Amino acid sequence: MRRVISIGSSSLHRGKYVIVLAGMSMLPFLLETATIAKTETLPVQKAAPSVVVLETAGSESELRRLMREKNRVSALQEKAVRFSEASPGSYGFIAPKQLGLVLVTQSPDLVLEQAPSSAHAYEIHKLADGSGLLVGFLGQEAIAHIKPSERHRKVRLSLYSNLVREAPYIVAVPLTKLVVDQMPRLIRANTPEGSAMLEMDLEGTANRKVLGQ
Repeated sequence: MRRVISIGSSSLHRGKYVIVLAGMSMLPFLLETATIAKTETLPVQKAAPSVVVLETAGSESELRRLMREKNRVSALQEKAVRFSEASPGSYGFIAPKQLGLVLVTQSPDLVLEQAPSSAHAYEIHKLADGSGLLVGFLGQEAIAHIKPSERHRKVRLSLYSNLVREAPYIVAVPLTKLVVDQMPRLIRANTPEGSAMLEMDLEGTANRKVLGQ
């Protein structure tokens, strides 16, 4: 004899309610997970820092000290480190040739040194927000064109690594706004007035890329 097992409709309805309620209890978690996943995949665009200009006369060491104080940076703790891995609020140096290669090839990263490996190394500042500034020296005529209030289009610059008579003013320009199509060259090499000089275009407004990403 076969025994027929009957399940009442009320039991089925209760089962449906349990499934529906369980699904609703999971909804906030699923929504939160989806939101996190979406947030993590969106690229974060940083605004490029402003050009910093110190129209102050002084020795090279004094001007560098003032610029570091202005940008609130201190020396690297590591002997050498990639910019992307360097601590925010720090500064380091890069040889002219290596800087030229990075900028000409538009490499996403560069290696900073705690101490300059050459007499004409350029100084790099990594600000608290992770953005980068290239420190150098300019002449009076160029200073008038690179201030944010005056720079509506890209400006052609000759940025010197050291204080020289042609370039007595220290500046810091955002790395993400530099366009370089040639390598640096040495001016009066092996003399006290020697310096590396890098010709570049400083863009006016939109960011080109985020360094280190």
